Amino acid sequence: MMPPAKKEVRPSSRGGRTRTPAFVKNLRGVKNWKEVSDWLEWRGIEDIECITPDQAGVARGKMMPSKKFTSNTSLALPSAVFMTTISGGYPEDGNGFHYPEDDGDLKLMPDLSTLTVVPWEEDPTAAVICDLVHQDGRSVEFTPRNVLKRVLAAYDKLGLKPVVAPEIEFYLVRKNPDPDYPLTPPVGRSGRAIGGGAGYSIAGVNEFDELIDDIYHFSESQGLEIDTLIHEEGAGQLEINLRHGDPIELADQVFMFKRTIREAALKHEIYATFMAKPIQGQPGSAMHIHQSIADKKTGRNIFSAEDGSETEDFFHFIGGMQKHVPNALVMFAPYVNSYRRLTQAASAPVNNKWGYDNRTTAFRVPRSDPAARRVENRIPSSDANPYLALAASLACGLIGITGKIKAEPPVLTTANAHEIDLPRSLLEAVDLFEGDEELCALLGKSFAATYAAIKRAEFETFMEVISPWEREYLLLNV
Repeated sequence: MMPPAKKEVRPSSRGGRTRTPAFVKNLRGVKNWKEVSDWLEWRGIEDIECITPDQAGVARGKMMPSKKFTSNTSLALPSAVFMTTISGGYPEDGNGFHYPEDDGDLKLMPDLSTLTVVPWEEDPTAAVICDLVHQDGRSVEFTPRNVLKRVLAAYDKLGLKPVVAPEIEFYLVRKNPDPDYPLTPPVGRSGRAIGGGAGYSIAGVNEFDELIDDIYHFSESQGLEIDTLIHEEGAGQLEINLRHGDPIELADQVFMFKRTIREAALKHEIYATFMAKPIQGQPGSAMHIHQSIADKKTGRNIFSAEDGSETEDFFHFIGGMQKHVPNALVMFAPYVNSYRRLTQAASAPVNNKWGYDNRTTAFRVPRSDPAARRVENRIPSSDANPYLALAASLACGLIGITGKIKAEPPVLTTANAHEIDLPRSLLEAVDLFEGDEELCALLGKSFAATYAAIKRAEFETFMEVISPWEREYLLLNV
């Protein structure tokens, strides 16, 4: 249900009538707590979702009446929330990770610039994204939004500001209440199950017109800007491109878009999934990240010189990514399923090469004018936490700039057919991550230890499951 009708005027304290302040019409965000009260009142908001992303990018938090939200209520979450595996377990102590004995509370600090309606809720509801701080006000190093802020602060010290634009792929699939059965493509408006090979097909998009309309409407209600939407190669696979901007704002948008797309799909009795490889034999889903770096004083793209040529910073950024992204792969490919997407000669890169408009390389430089020169990281899968994927990608580039790491020559041919330059499994990726001291120091040692411990625990949980492949080929043959 949409929020109640908005009034253009309201009574003043002197008995007259005054125009509604402009800020209450903001679709996304206000400046202070006084504006919060007016913004909520104008929309008749009854409930507030105070949410924050955990290590998996899942929304965690609390819901409360709007009156309690604006009454200086102290909000808190247990620190264990950010040490939980995707299956709800907890890692063992070791390798620098220690589970807090008291499981003390962390304070939720609402970021009022993210305040928005929740358009799929029946009762008028709003949501706000929160940061985490310790009880004494110190930033919590190991929470994902703070990890990205830490990397951005390192850029800020150098007078630099990253600009990013994510592209998110996902699948629409039939409802699948029993996880023992494979996922299958949904039925579109034609009445037939969707087939593959429909890349950039308008007819493929039109199969889900009503669902896509809901995605647009939900997004507009939240102030989320979709640049383009296309049908990808997979059966029922779509991609949404977002406009470039500030990394925190774009990570917030991806975080909210995932919720939005899932809710819109459920409204139409299907699932939307951001698994990296949900359907055997179909392409995987990526979250490509376009990146450029601006000089804060001049606003100039530091990848381009005044004559339009590439700068040393441009090549060093790429050099840093070539050297460190393989070590950061666990933040781009965070689950066992993620590595099913990273296969040789497939559409996903398994190398650390770069090239001009070369989609077989890990790092593609799209065709553009000098002011828009950027580096596209094509490795991240759509199951990655957007805050952590952006933090890792930008961290690798920054290490390259500060360390003046030389980039290899660009690849002019197919880069994905021969050698594999990336870890082939989750545990191998965790080992490389823990061994990159420079990267872990930039991201935060507390985060690095926590994240690695979670990934090891998730792998052990996965190893407890016997797959259909094992039953088919081993049951009677070995």
